Amino acid sequence: MGQKEDIAKTENKIIVIRDKQVILDRDVAELYGVETRRINEALKNNPDKFPDGYVIELTNSEKEYVVENFDHLKNMKYSHATTKAFTEKGLYMLATILKSPLATEVTIAIIETFSKVREVSRAIAKVNDDAEKGIMPKEEEQGKIQNLMGEVLADNLPLKMRKMAFSLNLGFLKVSVETTRGKD
Repeated sequence: MGQKEDIAKTENKIIVIRDKQVILDRDVAELYGVETRRINEALKNNPDKFPDGYVIELTNSEKEYVVENFDHLKNMKYSHATTKAFTEKGLYMLATILKSPLATEVTIAIIETFSKVREVSRAIAKVNDDAEKGIMPKEEEQGKIQNLMGEVLADNLPLKMRKMAFSLNLGFLKVSVETTRGKD
């Protein structure tokens, strides 16, 4: 997977809990290609690396909220395990524990994603401040914000190649049609 695809995949996992951008333990596990219990074992075995504010334990009402509002988390409804949410700092610390080429790739995608989200937030805040002062944003600032928003919100995941083949065999003649759909 390329960096753009990693970033897009990571962006889709970020949710807001208690006014913090977080990624739930099950989504972190999916990104890193491990089981959720491995993520929680790393957390349990290294408590000194996760001070307050690095990991949030979801309450029942928060869990209900994410189940109701995020389609990819619907199956959490039946889980009895305590769900944990990693803040940006918690994800960085987790990256120091998980060592693999995939972990490095995912960590870079997470860092890039959070960085872009912060950059968009700063740019929007600057435009709002200028607007309150009666200063209209310059075209280049508007373009920069639009580009950043496009990067953060764009669905950059490519379509997978899809092949369909139709064959008709009449005993003495075989007719076959194959179509391929895809996006590079």
